[in-house]
Amino acid sequence: MNLLIVGATGTLGRQIARRALDEGHEVTCLVRTPRAASFLREWGASLVKGDLRDPETLTLAMEGNSVVIDAATVRATDSVSIHEVDWEGKVALIQAAKAAGIQRFVFFSILGAENYPQVPLMDIKNCTELFLKESGLNYTILRPCGFFQGLIAQYAIPILEDQPVWVMNEATKTAYMDTQDIAKFAINALSRPETENKTFDIAGPKGWSPDQIVELCENIAKEKAKVTRMPIGLLRSGQKIARFFQWSWNIADRLAFSEVITAQTPITVTMTETYKTFGVDEASIGTLEAYMQEYFDRILKKLKQIDYEKNQKQSRKRSPFKTPSS
Repeated sequence: MNLLIVGATGTLGRQIARRALDEGHEVTCLVRTPRAASFLREWGASLVKGDLRDPETLTLAMEGNSVVIDAATVRATDSVSIHEVDWEGKVALIQAAKAAGIQRFVFFSILGAENYPQVPLMDIKNCTELFLKESGLNYTILRPCGFFQGLIAQYAIPILEDQPVWVMNEATKTAYMDTQDIAKFAINALSRPETENKTFDIAGPKGWSPDQIVELCENIAKEKAKVTRMPIGLLRSGQKIARFFQWSWNIADRLAFSEVITAQTPITVTMTETYKTFGVDEASIGTLEAYMQEYFDRILKKLKQIDYEKNQKQSRKRSPFKTPSS
C-alpha cells in the first residue's frame, strides 16, 4: 500500500514509518523541515514538505497515496497552538483526504478523550474523532494512553543525573505501552477489514503509578532517586499563571492534562479482544520492566566506556615513559 504518514518525526510516528517500511509498504512522510527528517529518507521513505496549517500542501501530499496515518500533535514548546494544529490542521487533513478519495484514515486519539471536555487536548481529540466519523472516510481510531518513551526523561534521566524526579501524589496508575508495539496496531489495521470504522482503546499489560516507576528505576540503576512531590493544587495554579502569556498557552494546555492523570480511575483497558482483532500476539508486547532494563543497561555500559576512555587518557598524560615532543 501507499501510505502517507503525518507526524513521522515524532516518538510514535517514526515507529509507524519504520514498521510500515519493514513490511514493504511505500511510505511518504509529510514533514515541515525535510532536513530534520533525513533519517526517514535514509530508511527508505519519501519526504514531502508540508504543514497541517497549509491546506494546499496537504492536497499535494495526498497524490499517489491510498492510506493516511495521522500521528501528529503539537509539542508543548511549539510556537503554534494546540487549536491550530490539533483541530484546524486535522480538519484540513481529513477534508483533503476525503477530496482525494483516501481509502483508509488511521487517527491517533487518547484513551478516554470524551470524558474530559475541560482539558483542551482531550476535548480537541474527541471533537476530531467525531469529525472523522462524520466525514464519510473509512477510518480506524486508535486511542493509546501513554508511551514508555515518555518516561525516560521524566524518571530515568533525572535518576542517572542525580536530579529531582517530580511526582504528583495524586497520580493514578497508567498502562503505558512501547511505541513500537503501538505501531503494530496501526499497520495491522490496514489488512484487517474488521477494524474499519471502529475505535479501539490501546493499553499496555500493566498499570504503573509514579512511585512504582521510581522504584523500578531505582532497582535497575542501583541509585536512589531524589523524589520531589508536587501537590495537584500547585500544578493547577501554574496552569492559570501560564494562561496569562500567549507564548505559554501550549504549556498551560498540557498542564491541564493533570486533570486526567490525577483521576482516581486507573488509565487502562482490557486488551484480549483487541489483540485478536488486530492479529497481534499478546506475548510479543513489551513490558516496562524489560524496556527500562534495556535502557539502563545501554546507558550504563556507555557511561562505563566513557569513564574508561577518560581514565586511559589521564593515565597516558601521567606516564613517566612518555617521550616529550620536540
